[in-house]
Amino acid sequence: MNVLEQNTKSKVTVVVVNWNGEQFLEQCLAALINQTRIPNEIIVVDNASTDNSLNIARQFPTVRLIVLDSNTGFARANNHAITEASAGSQWIALMNPDAFAEPLWLETLMSAVDSNPEFDVFGSKLINAGAPTILDGAGDVYHMSGLVWRMGHGAALPTDVEETHEVFSPCAGAALYRRSALIKTGGFDEDYFCYVEDVDLGFRLRLAGYRCLYVPESIAHHIGSGTTGGKHSDFAMYHGHRNLVWTFVKDMPGILFWLLLPLHIALNLLSIVMLGMRGHGRVILRAKRDAVFGLPKIWRKRRSIQKNRVATISEIWDQLDKRVSPTKGSRQER
Repeated sequence: MNVLEQNTKSKVTVVVVNWNGEQFLEQCLAALINQTRIPNEIIVVDNASTDNSLNIARQFPTVRLIVLDSNTGFARANNHAITEASAGSQWIALMNPDAFAEPLWLETLMSAVDSNPEFDVFGSKLINAGAPTILDGAGDVYHMSGLVWRMGHGAALPTDVEETHEVFSPCAGAALYRRSALIKTGGFDEDYFCYVEDVDLGFRLRLAGYRCLYVPESIAHHIGSGTTGGKHSDFAMYHGHRNLVWTFVKDMPGILFWLLLPLHIALNLLSIVMLGMRGHGRVILRAKRDAVFGLPKIWRKRRSIQKNRVATISEIWDQLDKRVSPTKGSRQER
């Protein structure tokens, strides 16, 4: 039985959340239509775009278009699609509108599903769409301080053959999730709106006992922050730095939370100083202020998450990056 015959038993819905992505959307959808493993369903959730996105999506008759009345953010739009996906879809694949899948992208992911039943989340290799010899990311890293980044972001593509291996979480710009795991853990946190919501989801999935496998032969070419003004925009900086705080408070389990809290506070103070010196003082202060104001609600969420934790403290500790001086900054790209 070949790979394609084997994984046709599992049904998969591919979700693209779009907001004013007309310059990328046609290429994104064309790449999904031309997969060697044809998705059982492709859903575009449009967050009230004001450009030509809807007309572009309607050029693809097999694509199911869901048009929302307002920009609900990446998190809520994905949750909507997870709910609306056909009842038979056991897997949800996410693809950013500014990411373009290679033809074997989905087939390779579904092959990994068949070969690795102990995993419930699968991440793709992201290549810089504007520089095809540069890696955009090979899974997300969570540092013990609460800093997050994409593994290998900005590095040259590896020349050696890469093996599949476990990572903390995938970048949701191109990833595959077991639908039942998403439903059990509540999907994306809609209070995040966008940025770091995929790391938070990955952390909560890991706390619930689910694991993530990086599949380097599953490849997409990614522009990054294509519709949000770039990774250094005030929008990206605000949401990213606010949500970093919320993720640490919600998800860091047990004694690790209290042991690492001073380090997390130091990280935030250092971020304020460094970004203030670069002219971003107002936005970083607003992000941290709003993070603090949101802590009562976040703490209530923490209680529920930690009450239902399956993973041990040791298992979470093993998956944290513990370098004294991380070489990458926090990931603000979508």
